[in-house]
Amino acid sequence: MTKIYLRPTGFVESPQRHDGESLRLAGTMLWFSQIEYIERGEAGIKRCLVSVSAWAAFTAGLPDGQRERCALLLEHITSPRAALHMGARNIRLDQPHVMGIINATPDSFSDGGKHFEPEIAIEAALAMSAAGAAIIDVGGESTRPGAALVWEGDEQARVDPVIRRLAGAGTAVSIDTRKALVMEAAVQAGAFMINDISALLYDDRALEVARASDVPVVLMHAPSQSSDPHKGGTYNDVVYDVFDWLEQRVSAVEAAGLARNTILVDPGIGFGKSLAENLALINNLTIFHGLGCAILFGASRKRLIGALANEADAESRLGGAIFLAMKAVEQGAHIVRVHDVAETVQAIHVWRGLRDAALTATI
Repeated sequence: MTKIYLRPTGFVESPQRHDGESLRLAGTMLWFSQIEYIERGEAGIKRCLVSVSAWAAFTAGLPDGQRERCALLLEHITSPRAALHMGARNIRLDQPHVMGIINATPDSFSDGGKHFEPEIAIEAALAMSAAGAAIIDVGGESTRPGAALVWEGDEQARVDPVIRRLAGAGTAVSIDTRKALVMEAAVQAGAFMINDISALLYDDRALEVARASDVPVVLMHAPSQSSDPHKGGTYNDVVYDVFDWLEQRVSAVEAAGLARNTILVDPGIGFGKSLAENLALINNLTIFHGLGCAILFGASRKRLIGALANEADAESRLGGAIFLAMKAVEQGAHIVRVHDVAETVQAIHVWRGLRDAALTATI
């Protein structure tokens, strides 16, 4: 069976100078002039680049099923993403946002338990918000390779005081968990997003809780939804395999009652993937716009940066983390999940200034 994928490419700095030759990417500040048409079947992978201006003629020559598939994917690629309703805050996705990471754990790979004490975590989170983070993602269980599983009661106890204080301060809070009980308690405490590395598959009740909570949900790809999310990462072609998995999962979650405009997708950088596979996903991030969901991207301080930069440890990966975040932003990622909020926000502000200048340049 042949499957079709589309990857927007050929970005144009000032589309107003080239009327009719580019399309807007998912309601962001980016316009693309070419579409990579990809066929994946038993004979392998075939690709060709088609200009936006020639697209209608190109698809007219395709068989009906392939033409319909192209129409659906292009609609997903070009449709603006709905704003995220997070309590009193509406987060518009026409520009990139930063999600700040708070690991209320004693064994985080990135900070080694720096934010384990609630008061320290709260202070750090409020500082992230002041520095420009639109969302604070609070987690109580490390999911680094080899991390011990945390009992749901302990996980809830770690995150509850942090979420309550932040929500009381008007902060948009996300709960980073794969356990239904923790999701449920976090939403009751004031969280308005569920970020699940297992895409609501680890806990049998997770989908039910997400549906009842009526908050945005992040579905992340991992090769396993067991206690070890890094287990069994084998792929024929990681980009298309991850796309297929997320496409099936989004469809299943939507069929279960969650609206597609409340679903975000995350390709799961660093989860059961080799360095080469992580790099392939990052270089081809625009393909995931074909899912019709907002994209959340997280590579902050991850091992791949150390692998490319003389084995730098987690606290010495700032430069690489900012570069990867901006690489994602330049491919239309709607939210970047980071540890270093102030630095990333500054980089996005500079990028935004450049985009504003290009998009308002006189002809």
